[in-house]
Amino acid sequence: MQKRCILALESGRIFIGNSFGYEGERDGEIVFNTSLSGYQEILTDPSYCGQIVCMTNPHIGNYGINPEDMESSRIHASGFVVKEASAIVSNWRSTESLSDFLSRNKVIGLEGIDTRALTRHIRQAGAMRAVISTTETNPKKLIEKAKKSRGLVGRDLVREVTCAEKYLFTHETAVPPQFSVALLDCGCKSNIARELAERGCAVTVFPATATAEDILAINPTGIMLSNGPGDPAAVTYVIETVKKLIAHIATKNQKLPLFGICLGHQMLGLALGAKTYKLKFGHRGANHPVKDLTTGAIEITSQNHGFCVDEKSLRNNDVAVTHCNLYDGTLEGIAHKHLPIFSVQYHPEASPGPHDASYLFGRFLKLMEK
Repeated sequence: MQKRCILALESGRIFIGNSFGYEGERDGEIVFNTSLSGYQEILTDPSYCGQIVCMTNPHIGNYGINPEDMESSRIHASGFVVKEASAIVSNWRSTESLSDFLSRNKVIGLEGIDTRALTRHIRQAGAMRAVISTTETNPKKLIEKAKKSRGLVGRDLVREVTCAEKYLFTHETAVPPQFSVALLDCGCKSNIARELAERGCAVTVFPATATAEDILAINPTGIMLSNGPGDPAAVTYVIETVKKLIAHIATKNQKLPLFGICLGHQMLGLALGAKTYKLKFGHRGANHPVKDLTTGAIEITSQNHGFCVDEKSLRNNDVAVTHCNLYDGTLEGIAHKHLPIFSVQYHPEASPGPHDASYLFGRFLKLMEK
């Protein structure tokens, strides 16, 4: 028999449904994702650390869970909210159900609520602090807990998801390496490293606390700044590392390309003198249109971010804006005019999702070839 589960928002809204997966209580920022599939990749994306994720697609869990689609070693989301969690799993690759997966990772699932109403509320009021619980039955107490819980602004979550020490990434689909890439892990999705390995890159993954000297010591032919969770402005040690890497590229080795994705893009922007700000409810889904301002081409992209680089604060004359979001006009990409440095806010490695942006990995490789 399913146990009652309550989702309480700091705004005072309450949603009551049934639990699946783990039982207990967790807090986090409540956000929504508009993807039709890919719930396993979403749950295991380290960028969702500290967040309770609501899926707008009403039917979730029907194809189960498999070990090949993991984006990291575990679930990072604080909670998972769906309209209907499928009790039937039908896929030849599946090894366990979504409910068992949540339970094994000690993550609370909530089903049976009006996810449309929750999504509309987030769009109107903005992403906010929340508590999901199967143990506390008093809604008023849960609302107070939500109000007192930790937010994301000013919070460094990178330390909670980065690797403990550097390692060489290995994958069965890797091809003989032609390049050496240093990947700074701020909460990296596995698919970023896979995309590089499949294109002939030997990928050395560094913890976010690595210094510029640590990274340059392996004499890489390229540097990648990964995605990750939390407030980019709070990750000051990475910003300082990026500043030193830019200075090295500018003065010592202009042939060393640097590519940033998502949080990596935001920290590159901060290192170049810009500021970041928190979006009202963020961009999370696999259908976001982005315009490449250099070519005029439109890309359908996969996105997951709650912060954004403030274009008005980007006053470095050596940096150009290369991409913009067609939903709200926010900045989606930048590039240095003289150095081999560029970044995008969205996910070119998206899986599952559109492949429109995979050319960016090709651009990175061409810069390394030069």
